[in-house]
Amino acid sequence: MTSILSNVRSLAADLPARQLSNLDEVELVRIQSGALREVAGYLETKRWTSVVMVVDGNTYDVAGQPLASLLTKSSIQVQVTKLHPDRKGDVIADEVSLIQVILDIQQNGAKAVLAVGGGTIHDISRYGAYTAGIPFISIPTAASVDGFNSKGAPIIIRGEKKTIPAIGPSAIFADVDILMSAPPQLTAAGFGDMLGKYTSLFDWKFGSLVADEPYLQISAEITRSALNQCVKGMEQIAEGTEEGVRLLMGALVESGLAMLLFGQSHPASGSEHHLSHYWEMEFIRLGEKQLLHGAKVGAACVEISKLYHRLGEQGLELNRGASRGADDAALRITQHWNEIRSYITQIPEPSELADMMRTVGGPAGVSELPIKSELLKRSLSEAHKVRSSRYTLLRAYNEQGYLFVN
Repeated sequence: MTSILSNVRSLAADLPARQLSNLDEVELVRIQSGALREVAGYLETKRWTSVVMVVDGNTYDVAGQPLASLLTKSSIQVQVTKLHPDRKGDVIADEVSLIQVILDIQQNGAKAVLAVGGGTIHDISRYGAYTAGIPFISIPTAASVDGFNSKGAPIIIRGEKKTIPAIGPSAIFADVDILMSAPPQLTAAGFGDMLGKYTSLFDWKFGSLVADEPYLQISAEITRSALNQCVKGMEQIAEGTEEGVRLLMGALVESGLAMLLFGQSHPASGSEHHLSHYWEMEFIRLGEKQLLHGAKVGAACVEISKLYHRLGEQGLELNRGASRGADDAALRITQHWNEIRSYITQIPEPSELADMMRTVGGPAGVSELPIKSELLKRSLSEAHKVRSSRYTLLRAYNEQGYLFVN
């Protein structure tokens, strides 16, 4: 057991056994040089002698091909499933990709699925494995997202993004040599995904205060600690050093474990992710080339910070919140407003977030992405509907707008 997994288990030791059992799926985490060479041995100990390896054209070249060679030498049967990109060259986690993976699992009698790549490949692999009732193993090729060990699979169904419950990985093998060779914009995207925790943690706390959404303090603390590690090591991450990449990958995995422990994505996904998902669906609808998930999240975090700080500074129309006929959420926002404002102050100012993104080579805001002002305006009004079960401040702003001073 690695230090990250041990640390999370130790921090969560006082939780009820049922809650703690959420971590049982992940048996092993390896973030080190040469981690790829350990995969065959792990499969042998599990007696998983036939696997489906899910890759795209790029990830097959950097990790899939050498891994397939290592597995074949260990007498492990490998079916390489190379996902087909769309006309814009993007691999999408949609019905077509899911069917491609599920059919290969069925036709080859696979005992496990290996996800070799980034977040999209992991989402497709985890859902395919879940459908087949077999485990999957995470083999990241870039420190680009925190969803490698998530249990949910964000899937595009008929053009709409839905997060479907699936399974977490049995093991994670993150080879630092491979991660360091990834394009720098992927590493910057990973940092952007982590930066989004500033607003996701706020939204989670807000939902717990206003709408009684479930909240787990230890998952929030683990996520906050991972975020702080990234910000502290920002310069090393920007330089792409071994220590910086290892630090970022560790933080991404730790954030994923916090989600796994809680059982849902609240710790790591708030309004900033809802904006990102909204933009993704719009790009699919228009047939435009997709943007990196973490780049969108980082830019969206800047926009959400801008909105939330403005709302915190403007205050509430308290007489309206207390008036007869106001719904329960409005009443509770009014009752907790001073506490809510104190939590808003824990989110860095948008200019500070922009500077952080700029430091690692990522987009410092939506203006540096091909997202038109009309789309940004529309997403700020509608993106909360992407996850209608979540009660965020963005949702409150759109549904209880009469509360806020104009």
